Amino acid sequence: MAAVRMIDIAVNFTDNMFKGVYNGKHYHVADIPAVLSRAWSAGVERIIVTGGSLEESKEALAIAETDGRLFCTVGVHPTRCMEFDESGDPEKHFQALLSLAKKGVEKGKVVAIGECGLDYDRIQFCPSEIQKKYFEKQFELADAVKLPMFLHMRVAAQDFCEILARNRARFRSGVAHSFTGSAEDRDKLLSFNDLFIGVNGCSLKTAENLNVVRGIPVERMMIETDSPYCEIKNTHAGIKLVKSVWPSKKKEKYDQECIVKGRNEPCLVRQVLEVVAGCKGIGDVDQLSKTVYNNTCRVFFPHDLDSMADVLLTDKS
Repeated sequence: MAAVRMIDIAVNFTDNMFKGVYNGKHYHVADIPAVLSRAWSAGVERIIVTGGSLEESKEALAIAETDGRLFCTVGVHPTRCMEFDESGDPEKHFQALLSLAKKGVEKGKVVAIGECGLDYDRIQFCPSEIQKKYFEKQFELADAVKLPMFLHMRVAAQDFCEILARNRARFRSGVAHSFTGSAEDRDKLLSFNDLFIGVNGCSLKTAENLNVVRGIPVERMMIETDSPYCEIKNTHAGIKLVKSVWPSKKKEKYDQECIVKGRNEPCLVRQVLEVVAGCKGIGDVDQLSKTVYNNTCRVFFPHDLDSMADVLLTDKS
């Protein structure tokens, strides 16, 4: 495989599928080590494990501590914001998130606040007013620990951008991940100068999706799998641009040397890169990977860019 450098900014390693459990039924052993081995071999250099609730964020941090190349987020997903009120003491719940974020920052593991935002596609899990209230509240977390935001926006561009604009002074930068919106939604996000857009298989489903992705400047893009979800399926418009494939088997015939059919995983972020390159007419995938890699470092690993700059200055002197 070509020597591309990639960072998968969204992996849900806390999901039961990585424990071998699908829809409540156990099929195989927990296999994060095998999944990671494939990722590192494919050119993935770092992975950000997503936290979507207080408990999930604790688990994400524990997973991130198992490998120097793993990092995580701390926050509450819009569909789970009821947990603030259901805790019986929303402020105490917030303080627990803040304490966890501070602890993770000290360990060098927590790199963003999130996953937070608005999801009006699934208000059956949490009413929009509750979502807005606790989306806004989580900017306090970002401000307190001086971290970027890991954002979720689904069918809510207007309210999302209004809240973002109102809290612009409280966060450094961020990414709207798993983007599936329209060209108009894309342009609203791009109007925030230091906001990036995260692209995965769900961003590449239809010809219209591909047209929207074409309009995201590579300097404002990040790549992700959002695994175990959002794989590039054979029915997706982007599949014809995929070049890298891995052997796969159904979960019933689990083999740790193979991908589980239907379960996305971080090595497949390479396919996202290939589809983006193909739909944008970029022949040099290596160069594209470097640009996207640097975008990701600029937001989540700025000290690395400082170190690289120091090395370059030393080399020139």
